[in-house]
Amino acid sequence: MAIKNFKPTSPARRYYSVSDFQELTKGATPHRPLIDHQTRSGGRNNFGRITSRFRGGGHKQRYRIIDWKREKIGVPAVVATIEYDPNRTARIALLHYADGEKRYILCPDGMKVGDKVVSSRHADIKPGNSMSLRHVPLGTMVHNIELKKGKGAQLVRAAGTAAALMAKDGDYAQVRLPSGEVRMVHLECHATIGQVSNIEHANISLGKAGRSRWLGRRPHNRGVTMNPVDHPMGGGEGRTSGGRHPCSPWGQLAKGLKTRNNKRTDGMIVKRRGQKG
Repeated sequence: MAIKNFKPTSPARRYYSVSDFQELTKGATPHRPLIDHQTRSGGRNNFGRITSRFRGGGHKQRYRIIDWKREKIGVPAVVATIEYDPNRTARIALLHYADGEKRYILCPDGMKVGDKVVSSRHADIKPGNSMSLRHVPLGTMVHNIELKKGKGAQLVRAAGTAAALMAKDGDYAQVRLPSGEVRMVHLECHATIGQVSNIEHANISLGKAGRSRWLGRRPHNRGVTMNPVDHPMGGGEGRTSGGRHPCSPWGQLAKGLKTRNNKRTDGMIVKRRGQKG
């Protein structure tokens, strides 16, 4: 897997880059029973009001149903295809289980067609195998981590990410997340061995505004370019920095203000992201 660059035949092409998609299975089409229809909201809620700005348009997509739980314990599977998923940055892999069932999972880095994977406490420590954190050796890189037993993976699912199992203490494991945060996760929660695929995703340059529109991202309008009626930082003669601390249209401070508000799980965080020492 590598990044493909282009000759600057136009201003957009000068900074345009894409993945070479070499890891994908040639000629593979999505497995129809695992595809679902999805509608676009354009950032609007059930009242039709915009609650998430700068969204809309974009290419039509079908949702791929991913197996986040990996609850087929002890049933071996073979990797049939590795495919592109328009809904996420990582690649996905289609598994053919020994009992005939087929499921999609997130593809770990290094997985190839023909590899065998299994979800079991006795599985080998190799990419794609899934087990509870209780049976994962310390120092192992994992992804697809559950926060609640049986709920399905919620952490470390983006392209190129991985978490490290740091310690085990009582019923909990300490996991260092990609953000640098060290968090306690119950030992019975499942995780998948390895690093998420498509590591080079962070190095891709969109190159032009239209490519953002393909992804459903509309132009982001800064507050200082607006009128005072639209934004607290708007207005002023000529270009100004707003005359106040950066904030949202509703006055929420944008820099330095802690926005986390979940006292129920505060005790699970051993070390916060960005914290030194």
